[in-house]
Amino acid sequence: MGAALILEEPNDNPFLERFYKAPEQYALQTQLFFLFQRARQIKALRQEDLLAPVHVADFMLDKDPIFAQITLNEEELYLYRQVYRHLVIDMATPDLVICLQAPTDVLISRIRKRGLLFERNMERDYLQQLTESYMRYFLGYRDSALLMVNAENLGFLDNDEYYRLLLDEIHRISSGRHYFNPVV
Repeated sequence: MGAALILEEPNDNPFLERFYKAPEQYALQTQLFFLFQRARQIKALRQEDLLAPVHVADFMLDKDPIFAQITLNEEELYLYRQVYRHLVIDMATPDLVICLQAPTDVLISRIRKRGLLFERNMERDYLQQLTESYMRYFLGYRDSALLMVNAENLGFLDNDEYYRLLLDEIHRISSGRHYFNPVV
């Protein structure tokens, strides 16, 4: 696609492994690190890569408060929201947001297959709560075109045909809400 790629960098977060072991103790540090990391990435994007016609990111800043709502206690969430509001981040509205959906058991299987040691302690209930929060968020999402993808049976990384089907669908979208659920 000739796009500039902007990826989350979870391995850079020194609190993440500790968060998965003791979420109550490390949630705020983990969340603030990710917030500041994303703010830096967005700032760098504005400054260095303005000539790239397309940018593709595997995160959106809007999802950060979703995690915060789930992981932080009431006092921490209050502090986080103050920091979030005062951290002026001028991010362009995306042309298209893609939400990959899969049942919790499929997500757990894919997380295990990925094999990151710090994720092995991720709790099923946490992942379920996160998935449900994402779905509630995207039910009301209207800021840009949205593609909801049923990825339960689609291994995009393992199957070039599935990947091409998804790319074809992406190229057809210009606005509105779309659902991609190919029969495979």
